Amino acid sequence: MLRITELKLPLDHADDALRPALVERLGIDDSELLELNVFKRSYDARKKSGDMPFIYTLDFSVRDEAALLARLSNDRNLGIAPDVRYKPLSIAAEQQPAQRPLVIGFGPCGIFAALLLAQMGLKPIVLERGKEVRQRTKDTWGLWRKNVLDPESNVQFGEGGAGTFSDGKLYSQIKDPNHYGRKVLEEFVKAGAPEEILYVSKPHIGTFRLTGVVATMREEIKALGGEVRFQQRVSDVLIEDGQLVGVELENGEQIHSRHVILALGHSSRDTFRALHKRGVFMEAKPFSVGFRIEHPQSLIDRARLGKYAGHPKLGAADYKLVHHAKNGRSVYSFCMCPGGTVVAATSEPHRVVTNGMSQYSRNERNANAGIVVGITPEQDFPGGPLAGVELQERLESHAYVLGGSNYEAPGQLVGDFIAGKPSEALGSVEPSYKPGIKLGDLAQALPDFAIEAIREALPAFGKQIRGFDMHDAVLTGIETRTSSPLRITRGEDLQSLNVRGLFPAGEGAGYAGGILSAGVDGIRVAEGVARAIIEQQAD
Repeated sequence: MLRITELKLPLDHADDALRPALVERLGIDDSELLELNVFKRSYDARKKSGDMPFIYTLDFSVRDEAALLARLSNDRNLGIAPDVRYKPLSIAAEQQPAQRPLVIGFGPCGIFAALLLAQMGLKPIVLERGKEVRQRTKDTWGLWRKNVLDPESNVQFGEGGAGTFSDGKLYSQIKDPNHYGRKVLEEFVKAGAPEEILYVSKPHIGTFRLTGVVATMREEIKALGGEVRFQQRVSDVLIEDGQLVGVELENGEQIHSRHVILALGHSSRDTFRALHKRGVFMEAKPFSVGFRIEHPQSLIDRARLGKYAGHPKLGAADYKLVHHAKNGRSVYSFCMCPGGTVVAATSEPHRVVTNGMSQYSRNERNANAGIVVGITPEQDFPGGPLAGVELQERLESHAYVLGGSNYEAPGQLVGDFIAGKPSEALGSVEPSYKPGIKLGDLAQALPDFAIEAIREALPAFGKQIRGFDMHDAVLTGIETRTSSPLRITRGEDLQSLNVRGLFPAGEGAGYAGGILSAGVDGIRVAEGVARAIIEQQAD
């Protein structure tokens, strides 16, 4: 199989235009082209005034590959296609452990960890504190529509994890030499995700489609001998002489296993505390805090796509912004959701947290993103591994009060925020957050250094995206769960530094940030469990 890059076609090209374009580019007869697959399709949003073509990377085969490569040896865009197929570990039947491996948590990391273990024949048991995805969706709407929170079934907890109620983004900047990310995307497609996620430059699924995909993957795990148990909150770990021997559930049941993947979400604060009490090594890590910002999606489209704004093949435009403030803080956009909504994302009573969400269509009226400030343990929350958790809790509790103590969120117009005066009425931008927002002064919601940095950043962002600092744009507070505030540190064998058999994984353990990277880490850690089992059987 060969690969060619930088093949450009107009945005409005016909569906059947790729093959003749490739044949012409290679200078061959059509009969010589045997197979053609799109590996990647992108566009350059910097070229808003001139032509903005689609840019393709294509994998293909021809009758005489050696002759073609020799004839086009000076073409830097042509070469052998790398092998991106997943290469599974093999475990013989006699190597199967007596105790089944456990997976704690069924977000993206837990799903892929369990799926890979099941595909290797290891028949994992999954323990998820929340509910299955469809019931979880109903419970989540209970908070959004009725101000009623279920602490065990919400945006953070339940089948699919926090990624289910997000934009469903499936891209990452992680290094992936083994092409695990391709395996993640292929499994999503196999479970019902649109095939285009395999080749578009910034793939996404969206919440409604993710729910069906997640449920299908659960059924595959079960069909392969795995077991998925919902409403099973792990309250303690069982450790003997530095070796994990099992877990204890909230109902007192103990499940014994010497191989446990800890695929917690970043909001599993009670579990963090239980692990810390048992002496599992962990350390505080940096994270970010800030607000959600909303603009009309049409404003972002015009600024990013120019004359191509609204083009049906481009869809809703996104952005990525960074500003280094004078006080030494970095302010950046986080989890940008084109054509989406701001959602209530708390998992605990009497706290307010925001997040962003989009459907696959991305056709809501507003664009939203987190505008957040990086903070560090050394500078902002010294005091041990749980200090970041405690800071999040304080900020979220205060936001609950600022919002009126009924799960509404505090909000402010961007112009008023920059000017340092409370907002009293909305302008042209209608906020999407449900249950609703209470206008006021967001300067009270975050530490002074964060407010100072964001006030400086918004006008700077307005110079990059015209209208970003428009007076009527809406800020909604607060965004605190950008990533886990701690890391459950692991060694090269992917096990806890001081508890053998415990495999911290994914976003909650501090090793991922988003659906794709969490899925990749789930695969890595499942392989780590398999290698540990093989080594133990060999001893």
